[in-house]
Amino acid sequence: MIYPLRTLSETADFKGLGLHSGVPVTVRIHPRESGILFRQGETRVEARADNVTDTRRCTCLGTVATVEHLMSAFAGLGITGAEVEVEGPELPALDGSALEWVRGLRGAGLVDTGQAQIEGPFARVYEKSERYSLAVSSGDGWWRYTYDVGDRWPGMQDFETNLTPDQYEADIAPARTFGLEEELPAIRAAGLAQGLDEGSALVLGAAGYLNEPRFPDEPARHKLLDLLGDLYLSGVPVHRLNVVAERSGHEANVRCAQKLAVAVRLSRP
Repeated sequence: MIYPLRTLSETADFKGLGLHSGVPVTVRIHPRESGILFRQGETRVEARADNVTDTRRCTCLGTVATVEHLMSAFAGLGITGAEVEVEGPELPALDGSALEWVRGLRGAGLVDTGQAQIEGPFARVYEKSERYSLAVSSGDGWWRYTYDVGDRWPGMQDFETNLTPDQYEADIAPARTFGLEEELPAIRAAGLAQGLDEGSALVLGAAGYLNEPRFPDEPARHKLLDLLGDLYLSGVPVHRLNVVAERSGHEANVRCAQKLAVAVRLSRP
């Protein structure tokens, strides 16, 4: 299966507060012919699932934390080459979603530089436990995520889509990170989410949202946003996959990405 190699026309600049640390962060994303590389001082790490070092509250590549929203933007726009220069411990929260990443990347201009070929996966790739499930196969970009908190409001939410870059920007990228009201004291006590506020994080109360949602099913959409970014660490274009996921988080997503990377062969034609 043939797919385009895509990078930026020029460098894109971003500034904000680290999502968890709350410290000022500067990010410059440069054109690169092939492959996504993160650079933090003298440290360089390729965006691959086997380079993930932590998945507890975010996805970390080497020493660069909270890469999932930017990786999701790369995935949704079909960007296959970029060098991400990070000044700070993690990527900025921006508005808590991937929308500002998408707008900044598109504002820098996107250019196709050639083509590559993918073979496989020839059978479904699974990652399952009693708590979650993921199933990935070759396809045409049909993705579905089920967010389920049982008897607690909002119960179960399903979101599904056929991915295109425009649909990603409209329906997935704006979905913000979120938290349950009862989890907030522990999150604050742990020093997390210091770069978020009422505009960049959705809070789920016992009977409804405590601030204005962008979508009625925003949590399910944001979990799909994260899933896209994590699975893109496999190197497989997300528009060439069909994916069904239930209740998965970063740890399960990255494990599935590792399996997917083994199950395919990527090459230039």
